[in-house]
Amino acid sequence: MTDPVIDLRGVTRRYDDGPPALHDVSLTVKPGDSVAVLGPSGSGKSTLLNLIAGLDRPDEGTVTVAGTRVETLGEAASARFRRAHIGLVFQFFNLLDDLTVLDNVLLPAQLAGGSRKQAHDRATGLLHSLGIARHADAYPGRLSGGERQRVAVARALVNRPALLLADEPTGALDTASGDDVRRLLNDLHDSGQTIVLVTHDLRLAEACATRTVAMRDGRAEEER
Repeated sequence: MTDPVIDLRGVTRRYDDGPPALHDVSLTVKPGDSVAVLGPSGSGKSTLLNLIAGLDRPDEGTVTVAGTRVETLGEAASARFRRAHIGLVFQFFNLLDDLTVLDNVLLPAQLAGGSRKQAHDRATGLLHSLGIARHADAYPGRLSGGERQRVAVARALVNRPALLLADEPTGALDTASGDDVRRLLNDLHDSGQTIVLVTHDLRLAEACATRTVAMRDGRAEEER
């Protein structure tokens, strides 16, 4: 039996004396799953994503990603783990404007070490497969929103992560660019990439997700 990519058990996270941001959440994501996490602002979606990514730690429960208990890792070890196993895509791209498109994509591979040639080949291959190779030497500020999000996805995939986490990946895009990103994420899922995406975009969830988790008041409810 294949081990899950994500296994959360009884996870609770509190930030103050009020109700917990997450309360007793358990979630399993298998290899090849594409899971959309839906819910209103303040429902716990971003907290859930941050715990999976090792950017935050639970007060109770365990968070296992790719076989590693990420809540037990120190800050440096957590950063190394993310570089090796998790690709992150954000609503506002988080690209470095003073680096070219190619250099933005290469950056995680350079931080991880390893062969420069292999990293360069992987990065250029991703730019070709995502249809943005012609922009390799351009700077992000000269690209459209949809093109910048494709660069962000290429950067997230350059280290061949077991898991792709996407936080509102269409939230800052116009309709046409959002449609491009929906098709891209759907293609990635069809290729076998495991994806968890936090979104308000119901069209994105319907297009890309095989499962939907609804967050309400810090609790997770599987919808399908």
